[in-house]
Amino acid sequence: MIEADKLTKRYGDFTAIEDLSFKVGAGEVVGFLGVNGACKTTTMRILSCFQPASAGKASVAGFDCFKQSLEVRRSIGYLPESVPLYPELRVAEYLAFRARIKGVPGGKVKSEIARVVGRCKIEDRARQTIGTLSRGYRQRVGLADALLGPPKILILDEPTSGLDPLQRAEVRDLLLELGKEHTVLLSTHILSEVEATCARVIIIHGGKLVPDERVAKLRAVRRYEAAIAGPQDNVLGALRQLAAVDAVEVLPQVKEDAERSGEPPHTVFELIPKNNEDPRTGLTELLASKKDAGWKLLELRRKVLSLEEVFARATGGGT
Repeated sequence: MIEADKLTKRYGDFTAIEDLSFKVGAGEVVGFLGVNGACKTTTMRILSCFQPASAGKASVAGFDCFKQSLEVRRSIGYLPESVPLYPELRVAEYLAFRARIKGVPGGKVKSEIARVVGRCKIEDRARQTIGTLSRGYRQRVGLADALLGPPKILILDEPTSGLDPLQRAEVRDLLLELGKEHTVLLSTHILSEVEATCARVIIIHGGKLVPDERVAKLRAVRRYEAAIAGPQDNVLGALRQLAAVDAVEVLPQVKEDAERSGEPPHTVFELIPKNNEDPRTGLTELLASKKDAGWKLLELRRKVLSLEEVFARATGGGT
């Protein structure tokens, strides 16, 4: 449904996007991630025919973004980062105006407005002037505008910008519903929303794509946390000698660790395996051999990298 092929955007001597290629299939909800300045918004503007690329190709819903821009625009609902609204219009008036621009038949405009204001929970603001709305409600009006049609594809640039935590949760639930009916490309800095709503992520850094293989590899990384009673330095040294272990870190003790009733003093270690091997067998054998020395395993759990950790490593913010 969305395809970019060696997409490039230059501003004079500055290259904002370079040879960017990716695909979003029908029915997918995909998170589009990158640090500030990674040119996510520029990419979305090109895909929505808001601005042209310098080189490469892009297609949306089977239409060429450069040669068939009107067909592309009819197929998408686009929510830009800064929502352009007419502050002097009432919400319903604005949505009626936008519905007519989008070609909604006159007899269906009223019902279409009722549908989108209901989905975005702004029924009680329908007769209010847009200029008097809070930033969060203006964002909802923009989302309602994007849903008019309804479009096959949604391109949403920071859809929860300016919303309070409760409103963000409501929009997150809405995105889960929309994913059942639309193809969605979603950009946001709130990575918990991406984890909750997106089946896949695309990460760009410095205007270039972080390869899917690297993202998949990072998301597959396993770590192990072990709470062990015993002399910290000796245990640490022994853990670092395990064949399946690449590195070991001592984790800060949190309150719940310190307050475990009836348990001996202990340390929580993080084990990073070599080549994603499983170090648990070696760990249990080590502790069994040190039983007489008083070493004891209190807890062992496997962890995966959070999306925040994956993002930080993929964009150079972590090791």
